[in-house]
Amino acid sequence: MHLPEPIQDFIEIYRQPWKPVSAAAVFIAAFIYVWFLLFAFTHSGDMFFIDNVNLPIHEGGHIIFGMFGWEELMVWGGTIMQLLVPFLLAAGFAYRREISGTAFCAFMFFENFLNVATYMADAREQDLPLVTTGPADYVEHDWSHILGHLGLLRYDTLFASWLRAAAYLGMLATISWLLWRWWAQRSEKAKAATA
Repeated sequence: MHLPEPIQDFIEIYRQPWKPVSAAAVFIAAFIYVWFLLFAFTHSGDMFFIDNVNLPIHEGGHIIFGMFGWEELMVWGGTIMQLLVPFLLAAGFAYRREISGTAFCAFMFFENFLNVATYMADAREQDLPLVTTGPADYVEHDWSHILGHLGLLRYDTLFASWLRAAAYLGMLATISWLLWRWWAQRSEKAKAATA
């Protein structure tokens, strides 16, 4: 199959070698990621300091997707934006072939799953304090609305536990990828030195 030239050029960029990263940067980042992962695992369901960054992105998603005039898309927009921003940033760093930035944004993408899972698990109970960008007297729980409209409200905690598991697996995979990329870079450098 022959792809158009702009698409081939785009794909070719992702085939380029990654920019070098120092061992110190990799191991400091890996240590911080592992520490956060363990902290998050032992404080399951809690809100974390990073959520102060994620919350405005989430709320901004409601505004941006609300401009399309479809209520369902506006409700989904918070979660979509919360996941889309770190995903696109990770893709941007990968496009520039920067290992540390890609790993950080990928880690944050999966960390957002924890926040979404906490919100999702609260769909029936609705104990979490809610924030709104609209009128203060109209505050709706996103995941109660979403799961309720899909007829899946009774599965809120089950879906949340799956999403939480995906978050931990994704964060572990990101740490593993970061270490693997560093190891591959080190091995390539050693081969080049002996050649």
